[in-house]
Amino acid sequence: MNPVCFHIGNHPIYWYGVMVAIAFLAAVAHWNLLAAKGGRPQGYGSELGFWIMLSGIIGARIAYVIANFQAFAAHPIDIIRIDQGGLIFYGGFIGAVGAVAVFARFRKDPLLWVGDLSVSALPLGHGIGRIGCFMNGCCYGTETCMPWGVYLEEATRHPTQLYEAGFNFLLYAVLLLVYRRKRQDGIVLATYLMLYPAGRFALEFLRGDERQHLAWLSIAQVVSILLFVCGLGLWLWIRRGRNVQEPASE
Repeated sequence: MNPVCFHIGNHPIYWYGVMVAIAFLAAVAHWNLLAAKGGRPQGYGSELGFWIMLSGIIGARIAYVIANFQAFAAHPIDIIRIDQGGLIFYGGFIGAVGAVAVFARFRKDPLLWVGDLSVSALPLGHGIGRIGCFMNGCCYGTETCMPWGVYLEEATRHPTQLYEAGFNFLLYAVLLLVYRRKRQDGIVLATYLMLYPAGRFALEFLRGDERQHLAWLSIAQVVSILLFVCGLGLWLWIRRGRNVQEPASE
């Protein structure tokens, strides 16, 4: 598998960087469309996307560098080479959350409304990005004898990148359905925080690349549990709020 998409002169352009760019453009198109339907001005989604992307990439890269500190200590210049891969999703998610909170406050929009809008495009961009991981040869799976296995790192392995891409595209469809039918802000965010961590927790058992662990769970699985609890708590809080308000509106 060749991770290089094409060359500009002698400079290689990697598939990973190309797919990340496509993911960002797809997410921005999604945000602009839904923001316009929500009565927001033109370019709202592009502005939101810029800050999410910037903060997300910084957070994802910081998390990756921390997880692979010894390698980067020997070659610190490689810290900025994100075009070759090396982003941890949950680090990016934390960075993006901070950007969304600041953006909502600056725009004087309800935080949960902006949260719903932001997270509704996340599986779309994430799924496209995972295809980039597959082309790059990172985030690979454990060894398998399944006929759809791919040869990588001197073994036939689960294409976990494609498993997660497919899962994210399905999740994207679910979130769109929830978004269109929602009656309260925050329900899309809560749905994502429950569904994605559950899928990621399961897929972690098939990951064959180097993982950081806490006891018998990977760090990603620990974070998945924490986010699931947050999502469940948010969902219960929203449902409770609706139940309390309903009698007053009758």
